Formats: sequence, C-alpha cells, structure tokens
Amino acid sequence: MVRMNELPKILLLGDYSNCHQALSTGLRALGCDVTVASDGTKWMQCDRNVDITRPDGKLGGLFHYMRLSRLLRTRLTGFDVVAIHDPQFGDLKPKRLRPLFDLLKRNNGSVFLTAMSYDVAFLDMLAAKDSPLAYNEWFVGGEPSRLMTSSPDQWAEWHTPELVDYQNYIFDNLDGAVSVLYEYQLGMERRLGCERASYGGIPIDMARFTPVEMPDRPDKIRFFLGRHPSRKLVKGSDYLEIAARRVVERYPDKAELVIVENRPFNEFTELLRSAHVVLDQIYSYTPATTALMAMAYGLNVVSGGEPDFYDFIGEKENRPIINAPIEIEALTDVLERIVRNPEEIRVRGLRSREFVKKHNDSRIVARRFLDFWNERRFAKS
Repeated sequence: MVRMNELPKILLLGDYSNCHQALSTGLRALGCDVTVASDGTKWMQCDRNVDITRPDGKLGGLFHYMRLSRLLRTRLTGFDVVAIHDPQFGDLKPKRLRPLFDLLKRNNGSVFLTAMSYDVAFLDMLAAKDSPLAYNEWFVGGEPSRLMTSSPDQWAEWHTPELVDYQNYIFDNLDGAVSVLYEYQLGMERRLGCERASYGGIPIDMARFTPVEMPDRPDKIRFFLGRHPSRKLVKGSDYLEIAARRVVERYPDKAELVIVENRPFNEFTELLRSAHVVLDQIYSYTPATTALMAMAYGLNVVSGGEPDFYDFIGEKENRPIINAPIEIEALTDVLERIVRNPEEIRVRGLRSREFVKKHNDSRIVARRFLDFWNERRFAKS
C-alpha cells in the first residue's frame, strides 16, 4: 500500500561506490525513513543497514537466492519507494532475478532504477550511429576503442539474448529512473523517454569531507591516481599513469605520483586528502564519485569536464574540472601545465569545493530524487 505523502518510506537496494549510502544521508536529512540494503560494493566495504553479500562457494548462488527471497517477503517489504542500483540488483542470473523483481514490485509501492552503471540501454546509446557522445570507453569517433578491440567478449556478454530480454523486462516495468551522470541520463531518456527519466547527480555527503588547507603555491605537486587494475582501459588510468610519469621525470623536484589500488572506501577517502591533483578518468564527459569527493576536499581533479556537461546542469561560470584529453600527448601537456602553474592549485581547489556544494551536496541531490519519485508515484495513483 502506497502512503501518499511527501516523505515516503524508502528502500535503496544495492550500491556502487557508496552512491546509495550517500543518497541515504541526504534523504534522512530531509526527514525520510531510509533503509540501504547492499553488499557494500564488495571490497569497498561501504556502509549499509542490511547486508546482502552473496556467499562464496558452489552453492553461493542458491543460498543468496533463498535469502533474498526471504528478505523480500519480510524485512524488505512495505516500502513506498524502492530504488534498485542496477537491473542486475541481486548478483544472480537473469532467470533468478526476474521472479525476485516481481516479488519486489508486488510487496512494495513504486520501483525505480538509480542509473549508476552499465546497462543495455546505456550501451545501446553508446553504439548508436546518432549517439550524442563523440567518445566513450567503447567507441571513439564512432570507431571501436581500445577497450572494444581488446575485450570484444565483454561487449558480447552484455548483449546475450537472455540478458537483453531480462533488462528490457525491467525497463518496461519500472516506474522510472533517476540518473547520477549526464551520460547515463542520455541512455535513460533514449530508452524510457523524458517522462520516466530524470537527472539526479552523484550525492556527496559534504559533512564527511572537511576541506584540505591548500598552500598558495605547493613546492611539489602530488598527483594521486586511485584505480582498479582490471579497469585501466575503462577509465584510461593507464594513459593517466604514462602521462603523469612523463611529467614527474621532467620535473622530479616539482611533481610526484602516488598510485593506490583497491582500497576500502573509508580508507580511500582518507588517502585522497594527501593529494593536490587527483587523476580520475579520461573517457567520461563528467566527473564521477572519486573526482567529486576530491573536489569536496578542495582538491584539483583531472577528469571529465566537457562543456556539454556544464551546459546540461546549467553551470555557466564555475567550471573548475581540468578536462582530460583522451590522447597521451595532449594529456601530458595538460599535466605539465599544472606543474608549471602551481599558483593555480589553491584557487581551483576552492572553486571545486564550491561546485560540489552547489551541484552535488547529498541533500540537494536527494531533493531531486524525492521530487521525481513523488511526481511519478502520485501520477499513477
């Protein structure tokens, strides 16, 4: 039974990179009753209220299915709004997930997607001849990228008939979707239409990011590259490393590079504080979680900062993201300019924090989510 009030009881089911957990802080600040059920994004160990980690071993899938079935009949029922983090919300095969999704729909009010990762709608938008993106991790200028040519099986896995059929079933039965990135919003609008798709942005809990006191002119700029080894081609972190090492070799007294891999979320956020410039990714039009957390600290970031993104969010004046080129030579030039102009670090960092406060504070993002959810659930009543 849906309770028609502005402050619904909310279940955030699944998570990536602390997105739903950060959203929950904003929703609670607005007065909502929120439960986060996730696996903590596995090795990231993000906080949650209900742990739904899949057990290891040959029978892990069976035990996981049975536990989720029980939870969806008991503890995870009776919510006005449910937001799943991914059509693959339960770390199970599509044939197992479909009845769980039906159970989720039957025992709760409205069910939405928080578009925060790959899905077939997003990938189809990237592959389309009329794709609005000139480049991405899979295609550059309409041609297959390094990732596509090196990992064609990965693309094929995303387009098996079983998976495509299942995800289309999910899209057909959602009440709507809220996207956390500009790129994901393009995919959702293409698949769901503008009425059922809305942009929310990545929520950042500003209270946990005390500003770093940046010197007026750092003597030695510390580049920080946090990465997952298996996702180098997805993020372009291999190019970022090559470019950064070149610059450090040219200016050994003025620059250094720190590389961090696969750290738990809370540890990673503390390690970020040591940086001056965070190297995020090169194939995105927009800054994602790592970049926005760094900006919340008042650090500089090299990430996606295309004019299309700024125009989309209506930001005309404060554009502090150092937009990352997708070629090594151009990327090296960008990093070298940073080292040669250390006096810009502090000012750009202050502007970066103001950007996140304006556009990505968890309360601001939560209000966008809540307004759209209410609009859609009231419209169907």
